[in-house]
Amino acid sequence: MIFNSWVFLAFFSIVYTLYLLTRRHLRLQNLVLLVASYVFYGFWDWRFLSLLFASTVIDFFAGRAMAATQDERRRRLFLAVSMSANLGMLGFFKYFNFFAESTTALLNVLGMQADFITLNILLPAGISFYTFQTMSYGIDIYRRKLQPTQRFLDFMLFVSFFPHLVAGPIMRATALLPQFTRKRHIRVEQVNAGLFLILWGYFKKVVVADNLAVTANNVFNNYQDYQGMDLLLGILAFTFQIYGDFSGYTDIARGISKLMGFELNLNFNLPYLAANPSDFWERWHISLSSWLRDYLYIPLGGNRCGSVRTYRNLFLTMLLGGLWHGAAWNFVVWGAYHGLILCAFRRLDPYPEHLREHRTVGDSLRLAAKVAFMFVLTVIGWVIFRSGSLEQIAYMLTHVGFGDRSWTTVSTLWRMVVLVSPLLLVQGYQYFSKDLLILSKWTPLARVPVYAFLLLAIILLGSRQTTEFIYFQF
Repeated sequence: MIFNSWVFLAFFSIVYTLYLLTRRHLRLQNLVLLVASYVFYGFWDWRFLSLLFASTVIDFFAGRAMAATQDERRRRLFLAVSMSANLGMLGFFKYFNFFAESTTALLNVLGMQADFITLNILLPAGISFYTFQTMSYGIDIYRRKLQPTQRFLDFMLFVSFFPHLVAGPIMRATALLPQFTRKRHIRVEQVNAGLFLILWGYFKKVVVADNLAVTANNVFNNYQDYQGMDLLLGILAFTFQIYGDFSGYTDIARGISKLMGFELNLNFNLPYLAANPSDFWERWHISLSSWLRDYLYIPLGGNRCGSVRTYRNLFLTMLLGGLWHGAAWNFVVWGAYHGLILCAFRRLDPYPEHLREHRTVGDSLRLAAKVAFMFVLTVIGWVIFRSGSLEQIAYMLTHVGFGDRSWTTVSTLWRMVVLVSPLLLVQGYQYFSKDLLILSKWTPLARVPVYAFLLLAIILLGSRQTTEFIYFQF
């Protein structure tokens, strides 16, 4: 079940009605959400509900066991059980084929005949997201930063809460679990913000992302037929497609959560206006980058052990962050690429421009130049991310340019301008107002034409095909 389908709209209408009818009974309201979450996830493939439930049971009881003892060896044992179970399930379902095929290829290159049996393993939706979420719960209990919940049903709901289950944001127990244990009061400003986020998220997904996907798929799937300007337009199409797709999902997830009185973490903050790589990762997929920082980069030593080890820690963190995205070498290369530019900027630009005050025109122009340069680096990264082979990466990066136009170049460019311009206008306004929800705070009279425009665009220009969100495969 995906957000941009009639099935989900009917599903949420029923769930929201039951949710409001049970507003006086917290336990019953939570039970409605829990059943709805398992129905939502089971709609993909009911067999994978067992994995979700197994992860929930293991981490719930491992967390309680860690909190119940002061013996450090036993605490480490229960943490190891939790981590091994989660990483074992994630590794098997997500990476078995990848490592089996890579090992076979390496042995064949070395002259050793090998024929591994590769299972046709389906990837459970959202496994990377809920696995990281439950792992953080156990780690925080081990670090004595969190007390385990005593209510199993509340923990089940924390793990399976349907708005963010399959594509984030990755929520920490300290932020989300308390929201299940107290009565929710839906405030007017939450409803206003929720309606805006839902409309804006659907606009970014079905109008911007799904329409740009046509151009992006044509170019990336048949890259050798394109060069010059046409290749550039395909790359830019994917650049805005993946942003509209992923941030659109997050907006919808946050919006429907707000309608129910919940607050999910911000996951995107105008990432294409970042001034350097560290700024980018403070704006793009914030819940993942902060997870990697707190549970990988800092435990490795962070920046406390000298510059060489800091660069090593940065690189390893991004390398594993790339591998988290998928079982393919292009994701590993993409992670390595971002690790390298993070290290390079840390060395060459120790005083980030985006953290300084900008009082003169020269300061603003310098910041704009850095934003433009970082955008180019980001686009190069998306070529690596989307390509299916090293040969494709090399071809696309060496054949892209502003020349060699075809007869369809102008029409493709015009179509992209029409689709992307509203996105850029709104985000420019959000940037200068320093408020991502600024439109939801307008007066009702001022909001009506904006919301009407978004709704009409979704109805008239939205893709007629129900397309899965890109990050569902991760």
